[in-house]
Amino acid sequence: MAYPWLSIIGIHPSGLQSLSAAAVQDLEQAAVVFGSPRHLALAQVGERGRAWPVPFSVEPLLQLRCQQKVAMLVSGDPFHFGGGASVARHLERGEWRNHPQPSTFSWISGELGWSQEQVHCMGLHARSLESLTPLLAQGERFICLLRDAPAAHRLAAWLTGQDWGESPLWLVSNAGSEAQTVCTGKASELAQQLLEQPVVAPVAAAFEARGGQGLPQVAGRACDAFAHDGQITKSPVRAMTLAALAPRKGECLWDLGAGSGSVAVEWCLAGGTAVCVEQHAGRVANIAHNAARYAVALQVVQGDSLAVLATLQPQPQAVFVGGGFSLALFQALRARLAHPWRLVVNAVALETQALLMELHRSHGGQLLQLQWSEARPLGSMQSWHAARPLVQWSWSCP
Repeated sequence: MAYPWLSIIGIHPSGLQSLSAAAVQDLEQAAVVFGSPRHLALAQVGERGRAWPVPFSVEPLLQLRCQQKVAMLVSGDPFHFGGGASVARHLERGEWRNHPQPSTFSWISGELGWSQEQVHCMGLHARSLESLTPLLAQGERFICLLRDAPAAHRLAAWLTGQDWGESPLWLVSNAGSEAQTVCTGKASELAQQLLEQPVVAPVAAAFEARGGQGLPQVAGRACDAFAHDGQITKSPVRAMTLAALAPRKGECLWDLGAGSGSVAVEWCLAGGTAVCVEQHAGRVANIAHNAARYAVALQVVQGDSLAVLATLQPQPQAVFVGGGFSLALFQALRARLAHPWRLVVNAVALETQALLMELHRSHGGQLLQLQWSEARPLGSMQSWHAARPLVQWSWSCP
């Protein structure tokens, strides 16, 4: 076991009185104590205190590794949305002692009588509010750590703008301390009230989603859920495409000739990451917009798929080609990707469909022809309007 030179201490707004005897002992023995100015004041460490640099970095702490006793102060539970993991990833197990406190999530869920395992606990310090989008649904409960007092107003206004203004919202300042205050009301009400009466930091928000419509949880979401210029994989085809791609949590997709990026976005909503390649600047902008709207882990590369293929990272588990497929691209993919991967190609042009039929004969896989029609007005009545037949080839490289 390594030498435990570092003490990671969760501290609460109530200060030293909330610490365990072991945490107090480690704090007293530390030659240097790192923390935010607020935490250093709560711990009363005087000249031993060192505020974290801005922007945040653990380098000053790591420079003292194994040289002397060091403590770092964080809020609540250091390894539950705390700073503990930011340091521990640089150390060996046994180099630190952990002294957790009840987290802000614990305090607030207890205050509201919520079962914590049924609550979405989120840190929104450096994440966009759009990261809430895939999780929002009627009755879902959230507890969110916020960066500062203005973030409380932004959250209330954002919920209102997304049609969740009926959601009951609690804004808790100094959770669990004698100075705790709670501001509550509907999100739409607080969006107005907080302009004149801001809350006090540190602040966290809890709300129960009401009033809006949650995001559908299966692939094939409506085309109007994405920004596009008409170059988009239509909903029925997208559902079939995602089924063929078979996304798994943590896997990476390359979406080549991405158009609007709708396939990649839905892949990411299923728990993966994606890299989109698209030539046209306007479509690249649409992909970026769609990625931001759903807060998904998606990179966008502007260029020709074949030309940029050698530069793409990380390696994918699946590749989708919605436009611009060729034999040269297929051969380049086979040369570029060494580990097992799967490929799905959609083709409307007869020449590309012919290529897919030839590749199916040579390499196997699954070949489908997709045809569907939509009811559209015909004078005062309706008639079937047939979409262009589409051929889909799915293939796995061992």
